[in-house]
Amino acid sequence: MHMQEKWPQWPIWDTEEISMLTKVIESGRWSYNGPMEQQAKDVWCEYINVPYTYFVSNGTVSIQLALEALGIGYGDEVLVPGITWQATAAAVVDVNAVPVLVDVDPESWCIDPQKAEAAITPRTRAIIPVHLYGSMANMDAITELAKKYHLFIIEDAAHKQGGKWRDTMAGAIGDIGSFSLQQSKVLTTGEGGILTTSNPTIAEKIDALRNCGRKPINKVSDAAGGQYGEIGDFIQSGNYRITEMQAALFITQFSRLAEQNKIRSARAALLDNLLQDIDGITIMKQDPRETQRVYFNYAFSIEPQVIGMDAKNFRETLSERLGFEASCCYQPLNNCSLYRPLTKKRHHINKAYMEAIDPSRFSLPIAEDIYHNRAVTFPHRILLSSERQMYLIADTIRNILSPRG
Repeated sequence: MHMQEKWPQWPIWDTEEISMLTKVIESGRWSYNGPMEQQAKDVWCEYINVPYTYFVSNGTVSIQLALEALGIGYGDEVLVPGITWQATAAAVVDVNAVPVLVDVDPESWCIDPQKAEAAITPRTRAIIPVHLYGSMANMDAITELAKKYHLFIIEDAAHKQGGKWRDTMAGAIGDIGSFSLQQSKVLTTGEGGILTTSNPTIAEKIDALRNCGRKPINKVSDAAGGQYGEIGDFIQSGNYRITEMQAALFITQFSRLAEQNKIRSARAALLDNLLQDIDGITIMKQDPRETQRVYFNYAFSIEPQVIGMDAKNFRETLSERLGFEASCCYQPLNNCSLYRPLTKKRHHINKAYMEAIDPSRFSLPIAEDIYHNRAVTFPHRILLSSERQMYLIADTIRNILSPRG
């Protein structure tokens, strides 16, 4: 291990965050559609180039509320990639719909559009493409699929704050875009989520769903000068709002995003160039339609038969020598330790539904092969390192794979 090597930590902050949080505390306005939240909404609308942005408590809730805003529930099926964080599928079950797990493209690890089409039934209502690690789902094929079969697209862009597909921002391509602001993400407020849409009807529903079902009718002011919507008959929901502290952190963290994304992308491109000619290493597909490539984590595949060691041993050796954790990808959802919908009593609607949501009924051979045999990922903070450290990573990999190891 290079014990002396220092790798960037995450999250990154300074006195600006402290100053903004102090302003919120001193204002006495800590939540509920406050001025910081409105500023954050305006910032994200302009950045993503959509007319409607809503902040919610986390990225799991964001997908749940997106499904509810689209009227998806019991009796409906939703296509979900086999490799994603378990919340993507769990949110579908939490609205009483059925997640249909679809295998992934081996070159991008994102949902395979052809296999998605094969999984469509008369009950399919939506598809959730997940942009994963450094790759974007094939949004051309997914958009065509949605038009052909009249499906909604909920674009899970939790890993792609700032990415572009054909110069359209991630989160602005589908009917609804969903983002996570959890601490590990490249844009973080500790916890939090964002929903984006260009559809005013969907936007109205999202706004109400995040806010206890309240439907804004006429703007009224409270004693502190805050703007509230009067309560009107609309829909049943709960409180999924964020706080003003989270919004303040978003504003400061967003100011760093473009520069950090630029550095991460440059370091990832350098690492791709350094690794692409090493036998047994396969870098992720570089799709020219992804016109702004950003990274949550850096990922690549190994070929165990070529390098002479299994993926787990390779990751452990690499981690020990570099001094940071080289990880696997997410567990395939057909056998994921954190995705166990049958253990939750609220899902016991009837026998047919329990059988439908049983993840073990799905076959995901590509996802399983990637997870068990091939996947290597680095946290995005490592891509904020120096160019020299990218050479160090590549040299360490070469040394591990050399005959002397």
